[in-house]
Amino acid sequence: MRSILITGGAGFVGSYLAIALKEKYPAYKLYVLDNLKRRGSELNLVRLKEAGVEFVHGDIRSAEDLNQLPALDLIIEASAEPSVLAGITSAPDYLINTNLVGAINCLNLAAKNKADFIFLSTSRIYPINQIEKIATFETDTRFEISQEQIIQGVGPEGLAEDFPLDGYRSLYGCTKLSAEYFIQEYRQFYGIRTVINRCGLLSGPWQMGKSDQGVVGLWVARHFWKQPLSYIGFGGTGKQTRDVLHVADLFNCIDYQIHHMDQVDGECLNVGGGRETSTSLLELTALCQEITGNKVPIQQVPETRPADIKTFITDSTRIKQMTGWKPMATKEQLITDILNWLRTNENHLKHIL
Repeated sequence: MRSILITGGAGFVGSYLAIALKEKYPAYKLYVLDNLKRRGSELNLVRLKEAGVEFVHGDIRSAEDLNQLPALDLIIEASAEPSVLAGITSAPDYLINTNLVGAINCLNLAAKNKADFIFLSTSRIYPINQIEKIATFETDTRFEISQEQIIQGVGPEGLAEDFPLDGYRSLYGCTKLSAEYFIQEYRQFYGIRTVINRCGLLSGPWQMGKSDQGVVGLWVARHFWKQPLSYIGFGGTGKQTRDVLHVADLFNCIDYQIHHMDQVDGECLNVGGGRETSTSLLELTALCQEITGNKVPIQQVPETRPADIKTFITDSTRIKQMTGWKPMATKEQLITDILNWLRTNENHLKHIL
């Protein structure tokens, strides 16, 4: 029997991982810890309880909250202040204390228990000033990565793990990268097995999407309820491009890592949807219109927000070759899954999204 803690466990990713693990491995003891700060996370409490997952109301910023937990075999650190604007448009205290100090508290708990440690990092650890050097060209619907590049770690498949790390990346990205460095130190000096996953844009049902985090969920919800949207930045064209990963595909990745820790121990891996699931906002709008049957007004805001980037596509070649994992869900399936979730839970969600 395994005893597993998932931090941020009432959030979008954490709750999905907890419920999916409990369904697949009923004998495992699943604990989730969450401070319920993000609106909508309280809706997951009933789902977690029905799945047989034990909820602990606590905060990773508090070592005392973590130390009340029983012995653990594995910690999945899925908590975060996830907004790239955090600390830029607001005070940085909560961001730093959650994403960095909180991660260190979780590492101390892992060291105490000699527990395996799986960390959900972000593609935002890659520096903005280096990303801006990527050669791109403009098509009718998106900004596309050029075939020939003058910078290492980038090609037609996107950005790989050897992309340069020198530069600035947003305070959010900085806290996550700093936590990555601490994880490597704890692995070396405290003898715990660790793996770092630099996740691309994640989406799926139960994501309470906002304009600064969870944009795919937001886009589908606004089309569902026929509410206005905005193309913000880069001339207001909606051509900024990202790859998207269905949370179900992330679960398959984490599931493999849990049960093959010797193979992935010490690794730092890109985990994203890749070129196949990449989309611009303009293309996402067309998909949402087609699948929902609704069209919404979209405002064009030319000014680019701080820390925004023109294009990012995750090159996950390394983890694919190492483990055989690959994303399975299409963009169309992702949007359809979110739409079905909205239809089923409309009364609960219309006051939140």
